[in-house]
Amino acid sequence: MLSRRDLLRSGAATAMLAPSIGSASPPITADWQALAAAYRTPDWFRDAKFGIWSHWGPQCVPEFGDWYGRQMYIQGNRFYDHHLRTYGHPSKIGFIDLIGKWRAEAWQPEALMALYRKAGARYFMSMANHHDNLDNFDSAHHAWNSLRVGPKRDIVGTWARIAREAGMRFAVSNHSSHAWHWWQTAYGYDAEGPMKGVRYDAFRLRKADGRGTFWEGLDPQELYTGPAFAPPGGIDSIADMNAWHDARDGQWMEHAPAQNPAFVAKWLLRQQDLVAKYRPDMVYFDDYRLPFGQTGIDAAADYYNRSLDWHGKIDVVLTAKRLSPFQRHAIVEDVERGFMADIQPLPWQTDTCIGSWHYDRPLYERKGYMSAKSVVQRLCDVVSKNGNLMLSIPQRGDGSIDEEEERILGDLAGWFALNGDAIYGTRPWRSFGEGPTKPPVGMQNEGEAKPFTAEDVRFTVGRGVLNAFFLDWPEGDRAIASLGGRALPEAVIERVETMDGRPLTFRREADALRLTIPEHRPGDFVPGIRVYGRGLT
Repeated sequence: MLSRRDLLRSGAATAMLAPSIGSASPPITADWQALAAAYRTPDWFRDAKFGIWSHWGPQCVPEFGDWYGRQMYIQGNRFYDHHLRTYGHPSKIGFIDLIGKWRAEAWQPEALMALYRKAGARYFMSMANHHDNLDNFDSAHHAWNSLRVGPKRDIVGTWARIAREAGMRFAVSNHSSHAWHWWQTAYGYDAEGPMKGVRYDAFRLRKADGRGTFWEGLDPQELYTGPAFAPPGGIDSIADMNAWHDARDGQWMEHAPAQNPAFVAKWLLRQQDLVAKYRPDMVYFDDYRLPFGQTGIDAAADYYNRSLDWHGKIDVVLTAKRLSPFQRHAIVEDVERGFMADIQPLPWQTDTCIGSWHYDRPLYERKGYMSAKSVVQRLCDVVSKNGNLMLSIPQRGDGSIDEEEERILGDLAGWFALNGDAIYGTRPWRSFGEGPTKPPVGMQNEGEAKPFTAEDVRFTVGRGVLNAFFLDWPEGDRAIASLGGRALPEAVIERVETMDGRPLTFRREADALRLTIPEHRPGDFVPGIRVYGRGLT
């Protein structure tokens, strides 16, 4: 089993399938071969290029960063220290209590969607649930949902309506398959100190304990999933407790929990309910390949068959991670916080965030967000390689975004207003580009990437025009070797323009196309040019 995130180091098909739509014999059977034979990535996804993601839930309430729910139960961890200092000991004030504090009182989805659309997004994704196992929708099969507790609102349904009213495709992300092992820290205890040996809330809470609380009538074990790897008593050091978790629940597991088949069956019912109610254009699974073996394949086939019923064709996108070459024909590969080295034969997506996945006030205060310039550099690199970019803009616990996020969105809006035609609806050229910077390949490695430079160029093709983006502003004249006479002996370059239509002086030589860069700068970063001629596209 593979460890997924470094921060973890700090601390059979189900028998309960929901009825299939259409007929008792769906046209697409639940196996990889059938999925691959039936699937082609829809053009709407390939044309949209840029999406924005609301990765929002009760873990945003503390405003302290990603995976708060798991890490607040790891003694010695900064999340634990913050929780102890801010709320109290996790044996008394647990994650359930944070759900009660999630009110969404400043959430203005219409205003946010207008910002996202203006900032260039052409599809929008709502988090349907996270590893914390709370459904942010009107869930028929899971009582721990945002209509019963927390904001008492249908988060997914609201986003779906507003995104579609804005003319955007709508996506949902499902992260809940990992809840069964992710929550095991909540069944532990302090190994040291004055509360040594006192079990955290998940270990002791039962349905009867909710009498008189906001969660009366609900079973906490349905939220926390049960003690699959509850540490035994007698662990007497933080290091030993961390080692216990690291060796067991601190792994990124895609298999079904052998001791809890009901969790897997319920996961599938929840997923089918989600797609049936909201008809998403895209489903994002936070999983390597598909969750729970055959059960994940059942979910994929169900989704595709529903699309056939809705649209008469498979007009939806399903993403997952670390796919085999064959599996990439069946679903779309997502590369979380990572890059590809070259043009991919099949469409793909990368997802990243301007900060932490869940809102992180300390990161905001130290001005640690990804800049709009960095987002656009990433976008141009990804699009040139046949990919899309999904960008998370973290929301505060109350549903608002901060003024720095608004500024970044404004900067993106300015760039897309000038350059959007060279992104939307385009396809890769014969080469993705040129330049000295080689991003690290694979997921979860964007922190290792070196800054892009003015020598780095990325190409797209659309509407019969070759577009080229300099990933930083060039100083003085600039040469593009990929457009020289030797590289393109059959091509004729007739004119070159900036994205605002100003002609550029150019000279084509054997080794490069040489451009005179004017003092006038359309836009603040990542300038683009249009190259017109014959034999270019």
